[in-house]
Amino acid sequence: MASPASDEIVLVVDGSNRPVGAARRHRMRTENLPHRATYIFVLDADGRILVQRRTDTKDLFPGYYDLAAGGVVAAGESYEECALREAEEELGIRDTPLAPRFDIHYADDRTRCFGRIFVCRHDGPFVLQEEEVAAVAFHSPDEIARGELAPVTPDSMVAFRRLCQTA
Repeated sequence: MASPASDEIVLVVDGSNRPVGAARRHRMRTENLPHRATYIFVLDADGRILVQRRTDTKDLFPGYYDLAAGGVVAAGESYEECALREAEEELGIRDTPLAPRFDIHYADDRTRCFGRIFVCRHDGPFVLQEEEVAAVAFHSPDEIARGELAPVTPDSMVAFRRLCQTA
């Protein structure tokens, strides 16, 4: 039986990040359609990054560490709307400014996305979305850069490296 997430209608874009239509999330995944996504780096007062362990039921990179909250942009939704929705759904973060930082493009044999990176400061507490987030913990950028967490979602690692370059 398909999960409710697989029935979500997501925005599909072309190779230049121009909207070209919409598709069910399951189709976007199985056909590796290009889409938009958000990455929200949550930092605490000490500059540590909130790292999630994804649930084993996620459709992409199950059980991996994810260096950012976020998700796929729905049809009719902006990057900003998606980021606010995902921060609240995944972590219970509300009424916290999300600062847009930069955009990335990530592609491999499993996913092709145009991502917008956001940063916010939040020390918790967090309310985890049990269907998607198994656990969270703060880690220093140095711990992450040294590879102390594995496996890490490759797209969030690309975003993390770029974030470190722009900090």
